[in-house]
This record gives sequence, structure tokens and C-alpha cells, in this order.
Amino acid sequence: MKKIKLIFILTTVFAFISCKQEKKTQEGPTQMEQVMAIHDEVMPKMGKLGKMVGELKSKVDTTEMGQKYQVAMKDLQEANMAMMDWMRNFGDRFDSEEILDGKELTEQKQIWLDEEEVKVKALRDQINQSLEKAEALLKEE
Repeated sequence: MKKIKLIFILTTVFAFISCKQEKKTQEGPTQMEQVMAIHDEVMPKMGKLGKMVGELKSKVDTTEMGQKYQVAMKDLQEANMAMMDWMRNFGDRFDSEEILDGKELTEQKQIWLDEEEVKVKALRDQINQSLEKAEALLKEE
């Protein structure tokens, strides 16, 4: 009888553990992982952004077209600054364990993560739009 109880208890424990692990893998990426994925998506574009600033800078003058180059260059510079600001502020709010290891967030930090998700999506749009605008303008030449 003791063996049957022991087997039943162990089976129940293993079933509980395996269900808990299975649930974790089915949930998909966490919100933190999604935020970092957006960052990782746009970060490689920063080099291109800097290169395009250089290309546009040499074309800026007082003509109408030169002023368009000026506006596009300014948009790229603002997108670059927005990325740097976002990364600095994000790093001030969250530690590496929360970002990389999935450490559980406090209630306040969860609120911040919700805010950061909105910000990083807007940042992605800002970077992509400024690059598209600059590329289109440079193709007009």
C-alpha cells in the first residue's frame, strides 16, 4: 500500500512539473523578449542611418532640393538620438537579469515595460520612416 501511495504521489508531482514546463514553452516570447526583439531589429540599421547622414550632409545647401536634404538629415539624426535615449533610459529602468534572464518584474517595472514597449515600437517606426524618406530622396538625384 505504501508503494502505491508513493507511486501515486510521484506520478502526480511529475505530471504537475511537466504540465508547468509545457505551459511555459507554449506561451511564446515574453513581453521583455518582444521588446528586445524590436530593439534587435532596428539596431543594425543604425550604421546605415549614420552613413546616410553623411551622404545627405554633403548635399545640403540653400536650394530647395538642398533644404529637402537638410530635413531628411535632421530626421535621421533625431532617430539616432531617439535610439540612444531609449537604450539609456531602458537600461536605467531594468537590470541585466530582468532583460536577459527573465527575472520576474515588480508591479512598477511591469508598468514601465508596458511604456517601453510603446516607445520602442514608435522608435522602430521613426527609424524606418526616416531611412525610407532619405533613401527615396537620394534616389531622386
